[in-house]
Amino acid sequence: MMAGQPARTAGRRWESVRSRWQGSLTLRIVVTIMVAGAAALTGVGAYVATSIRDGMFDNRLESVLSDAMWRADHAQSTVDAANVQSTAQVQRLAYDLIYDLRYSSAGTVGVMLIPATGRPASAGNYVTDRALVTLITPELTEALDGDEGQYWQSVRVPTTTGHAPGVIVGRRLQLPLVGTYNFFTVYSLAAEQQSVNLVMRVLYLGAVALVGLLGAVTWLGAWQVVKPVREAAQSAERIAAGVLDERMMVRGTDELATLGHSFNRMAESLQEQIGRLEELSRVQRRFVSDVSHELRTPLATIRMAAEVIYEVREDLDPVTKRSAELLYGQLDRFESMLADLLEISRFDAGAAVLAADEEDLRPVIERVIDMAQPLAERRGVELRVHGMSHPVTAEFDPRRIERVVRNLVLNAIEHTADAPVDITLGSNARAVSVRVLDHGIGMTRSEAAHVFDRFWRADPARARTTGGAGLGLAISLEDARLHGGTLEAWGEEGIGASFLLTLPRRTGTEPGPAPVEIHPLATVKGAES
Repeated sequence: MMAGQPARTAGRRWESVRSRWQGSLTLRIVVTIMVAGAAALTGVGAYVATSIRDGMFDNRLESVLSDAMWRADHAQSTVDAANVQSTAQVQRLAYDLIYDLRYSSAGTVGVMLIPATGRPASAGNYVTDRALVTLITPELTEALDGDEGQYWQSVRVPTTTGHAPGVIVGRRLQLPLVGTYNFFTVYSLAAEQQSVNLVMRVLYLGAVALVGLLGAVTWLGAWQVVKPVREAAQSAERIAAGVLDERMMVRGTDELATLGHSFNRMAESLQEQIGRLEELSRVQRRFVSDVSHELRTPLATIRMAAEVIYEVREDLDPVTKRSAELLYGQLDRFESMLADLLEISRFDAGAAVLAADEEDLRPVIERVIDMAQPLAERRGVELRVHGMSHPVTAEFDPRRIERVVRNLVLNAIEHTADAPVDITLGSNARAVSVRVLDHGIGMTRSEAAHVFDRFWRADPARARTTGGAGLGLAISLEDARLHGGTLEAWGEEGIGASFLLTLPRRTGTEPGPAPVEIHPLATVKGAES
């Protein structure tokens, strides 16, 4: 566990950084421009530094080669003019020569006279600093052996604090009595390196300051642009939450001010439209409620008259008798439709009351099965129940949930003939579910999306044997929502349709994952056959 702690901490930090990056447009703009600016300044700075370094080196090299040429010519002239009679005199002449030439110009750190290739070792080396002998490379020596010209190489000159860039220049000299020697002059470019370092520091500090200034200017510009957009987003969220009189603060006459004016005009128009729709909705709900209530009195009168006629139907002629039976049967359907209209009007008015208590769902299912059994037998439908072997308790309104299950079962029987209807009950720690699955005509995905719409039918021309005006499933959905649950539909033509009611075990809590899958081929979790 200790080994995984740093990884988890790093993961949380990365997630925090990623969330902040994705959630801030200003941050993305500032960082992007700063990175682009730093990359551009790095490229320009590298080019400028390289150009300055190469220019200073070329100028210094030209001066060094010219000075080395003068030294070699002066040394050869001095040797030619000297009157020496012995090897000892030659050695004295060589030592005097290199020490005189060592201090003849700034930047020179040493002079060497080394026997050319093929000379005996006894000829001797004449150097001002023996540490410089290691700077002579075989390539430079080989070049001098093959030509009388002047050659040079870049070297790292040893100093008291380390090394410094430098140049070694070689040329051949003819010494009397001892023969051919290679004359080397070593130059230090430490001063030029210091100048380059100074330029690099100035460029670096200038680039850092410029990138910082660029970031500050970018942040200021982005803030001026993003702030009104953020205010517009916050105003839109408040409008979406129902604060329809929310407006943006408009300043100035620029493009962002135009955005603010347009947003405010849109909000005003939206408020007016919503106000008109709310008023229309109130009128419609009031109309439905009033009409439903007003119809109850004449309906009661018509029912009493119809019952009187229905009781004496045997004394009537066949045509009148059939009319009395039709009237009596259709009054039941009319009362059911009127009850649905009254119920839906209560939901629309927000007057629906939930009388929830902790109950077992199994008695509800059993009552629905007993009520629907006669219709199922007439249509040759077998009602099969699963998951009834153990109690399934939750807080719910028995009247409303029984109505939901009854609607689902009757719809399943209505759309099925000579095939079974499966009613599955399941539960888990947070939710309970009831699934009603038929093996009838089924429905398409588009029909499943509209099946809970009010007054909607997949086939309006198809005759019905039960039900009212198409409000049953709409009322069922409202009942499920009133409990804090869900009601879902699935179907496939030629296979069947499935409806899944899921309720939380405790009202006011989230139900969580359903214990029963809506798809008929999925595993039933928490249900027993």
